Amino acid sequence: MRWLNEPADWRLDGDTLHVTAGARTDFWRRTHYGFIRHSGHVYGELVPGDVTVRAHVAGAYAAQYDQAGVMAVVDEHTWLKAGIELYEGRPRLSTVVTHEYSSWAFSNLPAATSGVWLRLTRVREALELHYSLDGHDYELASVSYLPEGSALVGVACAAPDGDGFPVTFTHLSITPA
Repeated sequence: MRWLNEPADWRLDGDTLHVTAGARTDFWRRTHYGFIRHSGHVYGELVPGDVTVRAHVAGAYAAQYDQAGVMAVVDEHTWLKAGIELYEGRPRLSTVVTHEYSSWAFSNLPAATSGVWLRLTRVREALELHYSLDGHDYELASVSYLPEGSALVGVACAAPDGDGFPVTFTHLSITPA
């Protein structure tokens, strides 16, 4: 396991990863806002092909755009991040797909949601994102394109507008699909 943009504050306790997302960190490219950011935190493995990433993600979301979830990164121009993101004061299931320009889609989660189970599966060039509120019943959230080849896959977090926030990742597994 390795970091992309290692945060200043993190620790691994058995199978629990505790991270404080750094202030003003994010992954975004150009669309709507005009800026490019590649400063969020990703903890994962470089995988050459088909893979499934599973994790439970929970955080103390406080500021607009606080986010934590799963991610697959080919390079700075090509990636997907998905998870819980605080938007307009409530948690959303958020997916950002980037191929030079970022595209963002989200849906509402129950207002009290602070944690979610995520499963990101890559088969050839397709990424499927499933989520669950209870760890048993999963729903398909998105299917998107990611070019075949190696990608850093794992868990991610960022605090674009805030001063940082604590996140806990549990039950993380990265296995061949």
